[in-house]
Amino acid sequence: MSKTDLRIRPIYHRLRHRIEAHVCISFTAYCIYKELERVLYKEKSTLSVKKAAELTHNMYEITFTIPESKHTQSKLLKMDNLQTELYQIAQKNF
Repeated sequence: MSKTDLRIRPIYHRLRHRIEAHVCISFTAYCIYKELERVLYKEKSTLSVKKAAELTHNMYEITFTIPESKHTQSKLLKMDNLQTELYQIAQKNF
């Protein structure tokens, strides 16, 4: 992974706490990226990290509350086969 992929530069912040926050967020994103890469490799998935990220753009969950019982439920909306594979890998490893 290169600095371009990490997108840590250029930094347009001037205040110290904003620069530190930017670096922290960038580093956290990098850690998540590398962990996803590790998990996909471990699970012998054919998905690349880039493809996995693209698949998440169309994954939706709806959360609703049943008025009578005040019980809140969440439901994943229909996913294609690759999205289902990614979801199962995430459920198993995260």
